[in-house]
Amino acid sequence: MHQPAITGTGVFTPENVITNAELVQAFNAYADKQNALNAGAIAAGTVDAIPHSSEEFIVKASGIEQRFVLDKTGVLNPDIMYPQLRQRSDDEPGVMAEMAVDAAQKALAQAGKTAADVDAVICAASNMERAYPAVAIEIQKLLGIEGFAFDMNVACSSATFGIQAAADMVRAGTIRSALVVNPEICSGHLEWRDRDCHFIFGDVATATLIERMEDATGPCFEIISTRCATEFSNNIRNNNGFLRRSRPDGVKDRRDMQFMQNGRKVFKEVVPMVSQHITDHITDMDIANTGLKRLWLHQANKSMNDFIGKKVMGRTPEPSEQPNILQDYANTSSAGSIIAFSQNSDDLTEGDIGLICSFGAGYSVGSVILRRHA
Repeated sequence: MHQPAITGTGVFTPENVITNAELVQAFNAYADKQNALNAGAIAAGTVDAIPHSSEEFIVKASGIEQRFVLDKTGVLNPDIMYPQLRQRSDDEPGVMAEMAVDAAQKALAQAGKTAADVDAVICAASNMERAYPAVAIEIQKLLGIEGFAFDMNVACSSATFGIQAAADMVRAGTIRSALVVNPEICSGHLEWRDRDCHFIFGDVATATLIERMEDATGPCFEIISTRCATEFSNNIRNNNGFLRRSRPDGVKDRRDMQFMQNGRKVFKEVVPMVSQHITDHITDMDIANTGLKRLWLHQANKSMNDFIGKKVMGRTPEPSEQPNILQDYANTSSAGSIIAFSQNSDDLTEGDIGLICSFGAGYSVGSVILRRHA
């Protein structure tokens, strides 16, 4: 049996930023245009007018101030309202693979390793750009890694589920190491024309190198324990997929082909589920909540994280104990907790214990308990 550890992380951040002010301006222009087109039906009471969004509404609802995206021109065009990405030939690297390679190379550099030191690639993300061949295998080829690769989708929990899979294989001796990559093009599955969710997501890619702790060449985080759980719910859903054209009404660009969420139910049901999951995990590992130096939580909603942190810690955590990157990146699905970890872990010292936790559609929740080794 080998002890797995996280030895490197990397983050790819797109160049384009959409501020709340830009987003609100575009959305309100779209709303005004649609309301003008439907003025008669709105006056007759058969169609509801689309209400305006506002910067204050967005920050209060989510804590988000901006987001990074691959394309902002299409998103901010009231006549389009979705990203427009360049059409690539099958002979070119896919956009998800390209993002993931950037993040993976940064993770390898941080760990002081090369592709020759990696045995497996897991591409764990909410939405894959194609069904097959696996995006992970494309990433593997682009990096020049021998071994094997596979895709994994557990929505916003994909990263922690991927880390558990990699850690289990390292622990069992099946592999020496694995890259878990999380390329998230969330702008593609977001409905930018829906006031209740148009501000939620951003694009990013993260990568985590998991290897035998004995092979670490510098500071690392020992993976003490991992735990995953799922419980089916329709409160977060996307009905798009390859069977779309087989259904009588599936060809249309229906609303349910994009991100759908019953936010109030999600908040009410997920917060206690995640809080209990974390509490049970650390308790079973004989770790007191006072022993947790840091919580790197899924970055979906500031209020959710505030409630979870307070429940787990038994008090309101200090900002340094529960870092948020949500205000800058928005919700980046599975990548959010890894961004928080990557950007807020270097200051921990020998023996400090922290926990990565991601949660989302499924419902799903995954937690990873780590111990710092300088």
